[in-house]
Amino acid sequence: MAAARDMTKGSPLKIMLGFTIPVLIGNIFQQLYSMVDTVIVGKFVGTGALAAVGSTGTVMFLILGFLMGFSAGITVITSQRFGAGDIKGMKKSISNAAILAASLSVIMTVISLIFMKPLLRLMNTPEDIFADAYSYISVICLGICTQVLYNILSAMLRAVGNSKTPLYFLIMSAVLNIVLDLIFIINFKMGTAGAAWATVISQGASGMACLIYIIKCVPMLRPGKGCWGFDRKLAANQIKVGIPMALQFSITAIGSIIMQSCLNIFGSVTVAAFTAASKVEQLATQAFMAIGTCMATYCAQNTGARDVSRLKRGCFIGTVSACVYAVAVGLILMFFGKYLTGLFVSDNLDEITGLVDVYMKCVGGFFIPLSFIFIYRNALQGMGYGFLPMCAGIAELVGRGIVAVIGAHMMSYLVVCLSHAAAWICAGALLFIVYLIIIRRTEREWSNKL
Repeated sequence: MAAARDMTKGSPLKIMLGFTIPVLIGNIFQQLYSMVDTVIVGKFVGTGALAAVGSTGTVMFLILGFLMGFSAGITVITSQRFGAGDIKGMKKSISNAAILAASLSVIMTVISLIFMKPLLRLMNTPEDIFADAYSYISVICLGICTQVLYNILSAMLRAVGNSKTPLYFLIMSAVLNIVLDLIFIINFKMGTAGAAWATVISQGASGMACLIYIIKCVPMLRPGKGCWGFDRKLAANQIKVGIPMALQFSITAIGSIIMQSCLNIFGSVTVAAFTAASKVEQLATQAFMAIGTCMATYCAQNTGARDVSRLKRGCFIGTVSACVYAVAVGLILMFFGKYLTGLFVSDNLDEITGLVDVYMKCVGGFFIPLSFIFIYRNALQGMGYGFLPMCAGIAELVGRGIVAVIGAHMMSYLVVCLSHAAAWICAGALLFIVYLIIIRRTEREWSNKL
């Protein structure tokens, strides 16, 4: 298996496809973690337990999204130095990234465990599912270190163009997660906590597999003598990109928490329907996330190589590909998505299927602006811009929050579902405009220095 891929040479389309497809498959398997939890919990524990797991989804996104964004951000410099051919500088950035990630994981674990119960209360979590929700999310928080281990190591591998190896370990982890779910939930009757423990253990296994692989097979990612140690100046540069990327995820998650709080007032059956529909939508939109991951690495390496024409070509290819997929998958979900409801629930099926259908029709027609978020946010982050993508996260928060609150005030499930569309339109349009401004400015600056 290839240890690294130079994305500054060769056909952009071929390189991007070769990178994106393994990431897409890996993302799908990663989604299987939560989807299998949802299916098994819904089928073997009940609709209430399904709603409990679903009600914590936005909280998980707040915590784990922050960590994922930070991990991706602090490895942007790794990609840039690899693209520039500075291997020693790349190794120093890896050493610093490891220290920063480990420190943050400890801090986030303590904070999340202290404030979790008040947060669930603040979100109007229904009383009949509160205990199961708290049990599930508490275990997930205890396993934050396993999430960080996998995210930082897989981000390092992708920073040098290796997207296949994290995929292999994710497949292994997804299979392990399914086995553990069945054992903990069906055999040991551990309920929602069993689903959480299965996820944490599986994620830890994939992280350890990445670590062993890097130690044995990828010497360029091992800092070695003279590269270990904490460089404050380098850390400042990494944090400059990492924190805005982390906050961008968190700001988006806050909007989702507002939406979830508004949704919770409709009761546990509606929350269960929204959970089932969200899982299907998240699985269908993993292609956007995969293309976005590719754009971050591609743009980072080509920023290091200072090749603006290649940057523009890659962004164009990514945009066209994402838009074609957005139209196709959007139509499929709008007309056929509701038929997947039976995977998740056995009771209240007719009522939940109707609610799922409403959700699918609300989101399926707006996947093009969603694709713009992933393409241009990651492109800008790969080019080293952290603050501007974070501003798009604020636009997403405002759009989702306002529409969700209006929907709750009207007691309209339809309007709450449309809050996603409002968020995607606001953020997607802003990011596209910002990208056009930045790429033109970059073109002028780089041409003047030749």
